[in-house]
Amino acid sequence: MPPAVRDAYDGPFDPDVRLEDFSRQTLADLGREYLLMGHLAGTCASPLVMQGFGPEASTEISIEQWMGASPIYSKRMQRALGFEGTTVETVFKNLQIEVGAPAQFLDFQFRLDRPDYGEFWLPHCGALMDVEPLGEQAVRLMCHDIEDPTFDATAAAVNRMMKMRPIHRPPRVPEGRYPHCHWKVYIDDEGKPAQDHPSLAENRRAKIATIGLDVPDSDREPGGWSDYAGPLDPGFQLEDLSHRALVIVNQEVAAQCHILTRSYLRALVNRFGEQAAIDLAPRHWIGIAALTAERLPKVLGIEGDGIDAVAKVFQLHPHFFPRTYVDLRVELTSDRSARISIRDCPALQEGDVLSWFASLDEKPQPALDAIAAAVNPRARCLPVSPGDASLAWEVVIDSSAEPQPESPELALAKANKGASFQHMRRRPLRH
Repeated sequence: MPPAVRDAYDGPFDPDVRLEDFSRQTLADLGREYLLMGHLAGTCASPLVMQGFGPEASTEISIEQWMGASPIYSKRMQRALGFEGTTVETVFKNLQIEVGAPAQFLDFQFRLDRPDYGEFWLPHCGALMDVEPLGEQAVRLMCHDIEDPTFDATAAAVNRMMKMRPIHRPPRVPEGRYPHCHWKVYIDDEGKPAQDHPSLAENRRAKIATIGLDVPDSDREPGGWSDYAGPLDPGFQLEDLSHRALVIVNQEVAAQCHILTRSYLRALVNRFGEQAAIDLAPRHWIGIAALTAERLPKVLGIEGDGIDAVAKVFQLHPHFFPRTYVDLRVELTSDRSARISIRDCPALQEGDVLSWFASLDEKPQPALDAIAAAVNPRARCLPVSPGDASLAWEVVIDSSAEPQPESPELALAKANKGASFQHMRRRPLRH
């Protein structure tokens, strides 16, 4: 018999811990966190582009980023949970489990009227709360200029004749209008079929776009749906899924983040050359990696700031999933040190500059330092001989060292209201 699943990671460090070792409820909580962090990885890219290349470039790259990624990861999730289709129902199921619409922070509500027509609305939109104080121009930029092409690209992943059109959307008139926005989704058989963004075909060739997952053979905890092949549940929560399905979803959400990041970096290369991606990729990673590392201990019940806590955060950090893509190993080496290593794996084999992992080499790595420092500001990651791995670092806590200051990239990530957003459990586990 396999050991009982964990509700928290509050015991001794386990070098062999896996997602499937955690309970359904913990995996559901973790899935919401992964979704939000994936979303912020997308949105935190824009300020960096704006700083370097201006607002117009930021808008263009945001559009290409989402149009070049969402059709790929949408289709992946459909296949993973068995709900492929060509109707509005499939679009809605996609929106319930994707980084572009992280549950609760973007509080999508759905009504499916017919296979070819439905509506959704947002009683709360965290993204709007971020941009509304910046004025009407910023709101129009997000809710019109960016959403119009990217919403249609998401719908087209299901059906090229599918359209998303606003019933109303911000700027909110009258002031404080509720819900924040309201959209209709329908199949327009007489309209023009959607066309793929030119970068989509290139992004589909990436290893992360087709990577398989490490899926358990069976559920380690009873209850829940094994897939989402049944009817749409407008109130769907991750608690509705089985243990095995939740292991799949968490890995897929991690893959969504990598795919979205690749699309972002490709958009940079297309406009400004490879050097732009080389310069911005590490900075982008630092901020969102550190923010994620700050939030994970609460979700997982990781206690303290010792080396075991640092090691646990590295193990469960979504940027190192799926393990079929990033072959990460974490081991404790003393009461103040740990070794993290990455073996040869698809993440190191993409052969281009379009990923966070392209910046890794046998040098100190600011993003890894940022993850460690988010748990303990006196932790440092020092490159060491990889041995039989491709890359390796020793994580050391030096009580005499000066605490690492908060990086400008982390401060930029924390400016987003999602950084402090707290999820709720809205329903119990489905039996």
